Amino acid sequence: MARWLSISLVVILLDQVTKYIANTGLAYAEALPVVPSFNLTLLYNRGAAFSFLSDAAGWQRWFFVVVSLGASVFLIAWLRKLHPQQWLLGVALALVLGGAVGNLIDRLWLGYVIDFIQLYYKSFYWPAFNVADSAISVGAVLLIWDALFAKSKDD
Repeated sequence: MARWLSISLVVILLDQVTKYIANTGLAYAEALPVVPSFNLTLLYNRGAAFSFLSDAAGWQRWFFVVVSLGASVFLIAWLRKLHPQQWLLGVALALVLGGAVGNLIDRLWLGYVIDFIQLYYKSFYWPAFNVADSAISVGAVLLIWDALFAKSKDD
């Protein structure tokens, strides 16, 4: 269990440090080009993924706090039941947990999530995201991979 939680802790720390740097070093909504198709752009997301419910009247903050807390408790319980050979599943769950907690911290303290990574191609811009979102996405892909291709412990 400690190794999974240490992965989550690394994600949380990396997420919070990069958000602090972005929030203190970037001007709001002004793109800072890094390389073609990649900008650093400070944005605040009061909603969920892709700014879902960002225009709601404020209740969404607490809704997403409750969802994040519930998901975190569920993930910790799942991690506790893993067998040592289920390392891919453990990494996947730890990444999702770290990302969920990273964004939860923002929602609790700020009322919104700090996003700053912006990818684009020509005039198509992917919604801005952060390290926590990246960890959740990679963790979700690993969960799917594990579900499709990992051998069960009963094999």
